[in-house]
Amino acid sequence: MTIQRSTIARNGRQRFLYGCLVVTLLSGCQKQAASSLNEVSGQKDLPQIRVDVIAVDRVKWPTIVRSHGSLVPDEVAVIGSRIDGRVSQVDVDLGDRVTQGMTLVTIGQAEFQLRVEQAEAQLLQARSAVGLRPGDPVAQLQPENAPPVLEHKALWNEARGNLDRAEMLLAKNSITASEIDQIKAAAAVAEARFKSALNSVHEKIAQIGVREAELALAKEQLADTTIVAPFDGLIQSRDVSPGTYLRTGDAVATLVRTDTLRFRGTIPERFSLDISVGQSVELEIESVATPVKVPVTRISPAVDLTSRSLLFEAVVDNSAGSLRSGLFAEARIVTDETSTTVAIPHSALVEFAGAEKVWKVVDGVAKEQQVLTGERRADGIEILQGLQPGDMILSDGREGMVASVLPNTGDESLATSSNSAAEDNAAEDNAASHADGGNGEHAE
Repeated sequence: MTIQRSTIARNGRQRFLYGCLVVTLLSGCQKQAASSLNEVSGQKDLPQIRVDVIAVDRVKWPTIVRSHGSLVPDEVAVIGSRIDGRVSQVDVDLGDRVTQGMTLVTIGQAEFQLRVEQAEAQLLQARSAVGLRPGDPVAQLQPENAPPVLEHKALWNEARGNLDRAEMLLAKNSITASEIDQIKAAAAVAEARFKSALNSVHEKIAQIGVREAELALAKEQLADTTIVAPFDGLIQSRDVSPGTYLRTGDAVATLVRTDTLRFRGTIPERFSLDISVGQSVELEIESVATPVKVPVTRISPAVDLTSRSLLFEAVVDNSAGSLRSGLFAEARIVTDETSTTVAIPHSALVEFAGAEKVWKVVDGVAKEQQVLTGERRADGIEILQGLQPGDMILSDGREGMVASVLPNTGDESLATSSNSAAEDNAAEDNAASHADGGNGEHAE
């Protein structure tokens, strides 16, 4: 009996659990049906808006490499002193326009003028030593005709004549051997003195060249007391004042040529093969409203090993003087004219609290769609994620709201198809709900 009661109790509990399970399933089905009906009812209750709708598509989107850089002068010269001396006069200041050869700074000239006069006197002395009068060219001087050479040549000739006569007397035994030796020695001495005089004249002629070089150097140093502009340009800085003592190489001013400027920028290593001389560059220069198109004029032969970037230059005409060196500029270089991307108008994008979205039309209803944007240009915004070609979006995101969309184009197929689909789905869900409800009541 105990076993029978246990079996009956167990069977009762199983029937109770089965009943609870059936009730739970029927209740879930009824809730799902009610949710479907509410959703359809909600779609029927959505407001309708008539807005401009556009289709997302791939558009021409040339690949553009951007580079930040500055405008630098075509030429920059830090002008220094070539001599030691004290500044006596400064003729330019910051911003002055100068021409080639114009005097910038003058160094005291008195000492250098004295050096020139000293060198001139030493040159005159050297010329007089060989018998050259002022104005006579050194090239016309014959060393054999110099007075000292002529003197010793005459003595040598006399000694040779004495030697010839002595040798004739020696043949007749009219002179002793010792006497002939003395005559030979005198002839040798005369010859040596002649050659020494000739060498001395050659040395003095060379000394004339030395004195001429010293005079030229003294004159050049005198000329260097006047520091002039090497080219036409503007004074970027003045580094000295009257009374400043300069050493050789000290800077006196910085001169720049700005009638032509250079944009100097860099591009990443991965684009180094996509740029070439002559390629067009669009520059957006700080404080200049209109972009400037210029060609690439110079490219570095090597990629910088530290930054892994390539340096390039583009020449900018500044003959009007409207630009200044040092201005920041951004270069836009088109490397691929044929590339495309998914892009939308600026008006279609809505931004709020750092989020970016558009209003996407799905089955005739406008819904928010999060997107990830890329580059922004004047003709549109690149979409990296969130939209595909063929998607329909509102042209003006400010008009967006959860609503049934009636396109302004006159094509109301979006709304019509949505309403038809909603009604069909509602009818099917309603029938299914009634069927499930009847089963539920029967089960209970």
